[in-house]
Amino acid sequence: MDPVAHALSGSAMAAAGLRRVTPLATAALLIGVMVPDIDGLILFDEYAALAHRRGLTHGIAAVVVLPLLVTSLLLLWDRWVRRRRNPDARPAQAGQLFLLTALGVSLHLFFDWLNNYGVRLLMPFDDRWFYGDALFIIDPWLWLMLGGITFLTWSTRPVALVAWAILAIVLSLPMFLSDLVAPFARVLWLLALGALVVIRLRWPPEQMGSQRVTRITRIVLLVAAAYVGANIAGATAAREQVRAIALEQGIEVIDVMVGPVAVNPLRGSVIVQTDDAYFMGQWNWLGSPPLELEQTALPSLMQDPRAQRAATTAEAQNFLSWSRYPYALVEVGDNGGYIVHFYDVRFADFDDAISGPSVELNQELEVISVE
Repeated sequence: MDPVAHALSGSAMAAAGLRRVTPLATAALLIGVMVPDIDGLILFDEYAALAHRRGLTHGIAAVVVLPLLVTSLLLLWDRWVRRRRNPDARPAQAGQLFLLTALGVSLHLFFDWLNNYGVRLLMPFDDRWFYGDALFIIDPWLWLMLGGITFLTWSTRPVALVAWAILAIVLSLPMFLSDLVAPFARVLWLLALGALVVIRLRWPPEQMGSQRVTRITRIVLLVAAAYVGANIAGATAAREQVRAIALEQGIEVIDVMVGPVAVNPLRGSVIVQTDDAYFMGQWNWLGSPPLELEQTALPSLMQDPRAQRAATTAEAQNFLSWSRYPYALVEVGDNGGYIVHFYDVRFADFDDAISGPSVELNQELEVISVE
């Protein structure tokens, strides 16, 4: 998921009462839900970055290693900064900080699993990718629920209200600038934001009391969990129905994806993989029929000798280690050779799609250049 969703998930867990477990509990949760993305700070070239992202820092070993590192840093801060400023302050508890950070890291991994980009949960022992295909990488409804919890819990000062107003405007931009968002969704978004403002003005956190705020937060967290669970169940059911329909149409199915789309959880982007091609389409739970599958397949060309030769380059290997549904396009070059372009079907319809390298070969299929 996007960094906003990760950060709000940590703040929402803190608001649900975990912030009172130990001093620095909120810091442990917030750092925990963000720290796995530290792999994005490592400088790789474009394709090496794809091969390494969501790997070591997103696997099961990271649930232990990262909390150990974060807990150590928090304890140093607690001893040398926080308690030097206030010697009477209660010391942070190492075990509880570790568990809270581990919870944050686990939540990050779960959120990243939810979309169709995937995560390698078994690293460093196994580099297989796992995909939940349940939520789009940016989910405004999740922002609304988790952000609403945080807003109602901590928006007590005027400067905080100004910051929240700016954040609300920024997060609203995808809802109003994207052609993918229906007018009804925009109206619902504005009504929800208005409701949060009314609640905040009518019942400030200090007036409601911490216990009531905590109870409300837990209720909203349960609603958010039900929303995520419903999307997981819906994606699973849709995938099985698409597989059954494709088999009835005589398609020899190897794999099926019903990928989430922006804003609308009732729709999905369909990929049906066969041995040498892909069928693409759209799923709509309210449609009749719910599946619209294109009759013309997209050849993968991954068995083509030219694509196989191009796939031996380091850049292509890095891209293909990340790609879930790879395909190649081959064109004749100016020198009588070939140019092989690699792509992934998941992002074929996006203007700024993640694409692979272009490998130039001569007539003898020797590599001339890679871009």
